[in-house]
Amino acid sequence: MSRMESLTRTDAVERLLVRRTAALDALSTEDVIIDALAGRTLATDVRAPEDVPPHDYATMDGFAVATDDESPAVVREVFPEDAPPELDAGEAARIATGAPLPARTDAVLKREDATVENDHVSGPELAPGTNVSPRGGTARAGEVLFEAGTRLAPRHAALLCDVGIDQVNVHERFSVAIVATGTEIHEGRQPDRDSAFLAGLVREWGHEPTVLESVPDDSETVRHAIESAAEDYDVVLTTGGTSVGSADHVATVLGAHDPLFESVRLRPGRPVMAAVVDGALAIGFPGKPLAAHTAAVLVARPFFTGEQRLPSIAAALSHRVELPDDGLEYAVPVVLDDDVAVPLGHAESALRIYDERFAPGLVSANTRVTTADGIVLAEHSLDAGESVKVVPYRVLE
Repeated sequence: MSRMESLTRTDAVERLLVRRTAALDALSTEDVIIDALAGRTLATDVRAPEDVPPHDYATMDGFAVATDDESPAVVREVFPEDAPPELDAGEAARIATGAPLPARTDAVLKREDATVENDHVSGPELAPGTNVSPRGGTARAGEVLFEAGTRLAPRHAALLCDVGIDQVNVHERFSVAIVATGTEIHEGRQPDRDSAFLAGLVREWGHEPTVLESVPDDSETVRHAIESAAEDYDVVLTTGGTSVGSADHVATVLGAHDPLFESVRLRPGRPVMAAVVDGALAIGFPGKPLAAHTAAVLVARPFFTGEQRLPSIAAALSHRVELPDDGLEYAVPVVLDDDVAVPLGHAESALRIYDERFAPGLVSANTRVTTADGIVLAEHSLDAGESVKVVPYRVLE
């Protein structure tokens, strides 16, 4: 493999997002009803067919009034199922929450603020729009609600239902092959600790994983496994064999095709690499479980979901963590205890792996670290009591 510059995580993600666009364009599309949209990626823009709501409506029980009328006469009552009635100047209507405002009225006087005498209503002065949800407040006719390429969530069904859309056009799911490499795994001397969680992540991200048979550390066998999977699947994920040792054949195979990157400045998480193999995206993850998981959720996830934001929770770090090298990004696993982040693996934590100096190699090999609540991303050493941003695993998986 020709040497390529080691990329930042952000640059690696950008390259995968470019590839995502091409990969989505190559997929077929289908229409799905809105109760089956969760995790699906839109193939076309979704536009509102009409104004929603189609008229102004009351957000409080009270009286629909025109704000330039003084003590109007209450001449009728309006309920949510009614069409917007007509009122003349100087007239008002009792109105229920959710009912359409009569023509020419522009505010709702709350029932508890109103005084009614001789069928005339009065109350405090109101500004137009008080206690009113305006026409088109949810959506305007023709407005783009979701752009093509958006990955939909269950909550989006509420908006689609509200605007009268009962199905959407989406891309087919990516078919994803997962291949573990390593003679010790293939011969059963060590468990495959990565394929199950990778399959779960792919499924959670809205696509279809298939765990294939593991392969030993043999160059031709690894090459055949990756290239064969690339013929049958849209994406190929491998674990192990991404370093520079004599048995690390995944790196050689991906380097012989169309590499996107061969290294990301992320620990745990390296070496992770990606290439296009006969039209399929292939991503090679390291074999250590937490390294593979970190690379998957921080580097590969945007390809599957289109989402690269990392929402976080502010917390105070419980103990100092010294980072080994500048110029690298570290993902430090932590457990949240109220508003305190405890580095899991620190000598003062429930799992003692390192003292003060973070040890990504040891952390990435210990599966107990998967019980952490999230990670802190940092490029410089962190002090005890320092305010940090914790990215919860629940937003990544």
